[in-house]
Amino acid sequence: MAGSGGLAGGAGGSQGTAGGPGTALRASRAPLLFAALVLCAYCLCALPGRCPPAGRVPAPAPARAEPPRASRSPREPGLPVASGSGRRRFPQALIVGVKKGGTRALLEFLRLHPDIRALGSEPHFFDRSLMPRTLDGQITLEKTPSYFVTREAPRRIHSMSPATKLIVVVRNPVTRAISDYAQTLSKTPGLPSFGALAFRRGLGPVDTAWSAVRIGLYAQHLDNWLRYFPLSRFLFVSGERLVSDPAGELGRVQDFLGLKRVVTDKHFYFNATKGFPCLKKAQGSGRPRCLGKSKGRPHPRVPESVVQRLQAFYRPFNRKFYQMTGQDFGWD
Repeated sequence: MAGSGGLAGGAGGSQGTAGGPGTALRASRAPLLFAALVLCAYCLCALPGRCPPAGRVPAPAPARAEPPRASRSPREPGLPVASGSGRRRFPQALIVGVKKGGTRALLEFLRLHPDIRALGSEPHFFDRSLMPRTLDGQITLEKTPSYFVTREAPRRIHSMSPATKLIVVVRNPVTRAISDYAQTLSKTPGLPSFGALAFRRGLGPVDTAWSAVRIGLYAQHLDNWLRYFPLSRFLFVSGERLVSDPAGELGRVQDFLGLKRVVTDKHFYFNATKGFPCLKKAQGSGRPRCLGKSKGRPHPRVPESVVQRLQAFYRPFNRKFYQMTGQDFGWD
């Protein structure tokens, strides 16, 4: 108003110089007219229904309330409770490895347990928003076999959830390497032979830069994990016994997770075509179920001399792994 009043005064002075006394009289009445207009506006607004009283002026829309958050503890960070039963949270247990050791079979077997909710995909450094909802007393489980051999994984997982229970499915590293090669060969026909990839220049030393060989150095990978987690946080599952005695290995896993032994030998039958056990009744179905075509594929023929050289290479690593875990897996 001060700015507009200044402009009006300047205009009035100019007109008074040119228009004489009549102009000056009109200028003197301007403040009275302005006051009258303000008074009329006030009276109109004071009539019922014409202007809202001060108390009835709509308040600005409140900010959207944050959803309630579950209580958090240093060991188990919680997530907001959303609509529906249960809540999402970091997994209390992880199947961290190893590739081609039997991790998918273990995950599918554990899904039969009513107190386990498992993520089907492999998020690779888990994202809480991907986790399934769990009720109190249920365990969130996730599987990513690459964790065990990823150098940064132990530190990252420990920083997010140091109380996590860790499950490692291991298998004879020679057999595991051949299975790994078979999987790659099925996707990339025309690969060099297994022996050509396992040994430098075909006849030289073992090529530990090849991932199929490097994954089997279990002692080295475990040593990295033990920098962040005590051995008591681990359970080592035998991939061989998961085939020969699935109920026995599942019993150990359920004990480790603090769960009742619900998954037992009544849930399995041996599929001679596949060469490994299948479920008599899959979760949510009344029909038997085996793992897909990518599991149990035939291995390419590898010369016995190549197998023996690799067995000799792995032997000291295997023995160190036995000592570190307190388990003899019988690979030698």
